[in-house]
Amino acid sequence: MPSYRITLNGASRSVESSDPDQPLLYVLRNALGLTGVKFGCGLGQCGACTVIVDGEATRSCQTPIAAVADRRITTIEGLGTPEAPHPLQAAFIAEQAAQCGYCANGMVMTSAALLARNPAATLEEAKEALAGNLCRCGTHQRILRAVMRAAGRAVP
Repeated sequence: MPSYRITLNGASRSVESSDPDQPLLYVLRNALGLTGVKFGCGLGQCGACTVIVDGEATRSCQTPIAAVADRRITTIEGLGTPEAPHPLQAAFIAEQAAQCGYCANGMVMTSAALLARNPAATLEEAKEALAGNLCRCGTHQRILRAVMRAAGRAVP
């Protein structure tokens, strides 16, 4: 069975998959037990499965495991801990930005990639970055406030 070396949440890992086209989402959830990444639509349209690959927000449901060999992958589990949350996670908590929480992984990971590239992102840049992430509960305003809080900007 083919093996793929990845750097996952800062640690070098080797994962096996008999199918090079197996979505990264399934490898993360099923083989590695990282259930923070969610299956939403399976079409790369909702953002619930977002992870960061080499600094870019990436839909793991549409990314084959073979495409991430020798690359750096960060999941929500790699951002922070309950004791020491990532500033964006702390902002989501402070703004009560998650209602059901299903979209939260994708919202946080997409926003983390944005703020890593542009720590002082504007509200418009945050809206643009999150345009492809769906939230069925309607907490978009709280999510945007959380991103602005993490960016050190006034909360709209």
